[in-house]
Amino acid sequence: AAKVLLKPARLGTGVIAGSSIRAVLEAAGIKDVLSKSLGSSNRVNVARATMLALTQLKNPKEELAKRKSAVKVEEAVTND
Repeated sequence: AAKVLLKPARLGTGVIAGSSIRAVLEAAGIKDVLSKSLGSSNRVNVARATMLALTQLKNPKEELAKRKSAVKVEEAVTND
């Protein structure tokens, strides 16, 4: 029932988060992030949601490459 929003922050900002989110992020070695806990305020659920959010992170360069290839495919289909 808990949801966690994680946003990258500028260098030097630090971890702006509640206690359970902060503990997970510091254990993972993440230094600059802004966060917001939505839904449940149960610390265990928020910690689990944070770990789930970290597993769902994507590499920006890979995502950009996927999007560019998808645009090329769409252009090729519409031009035919």
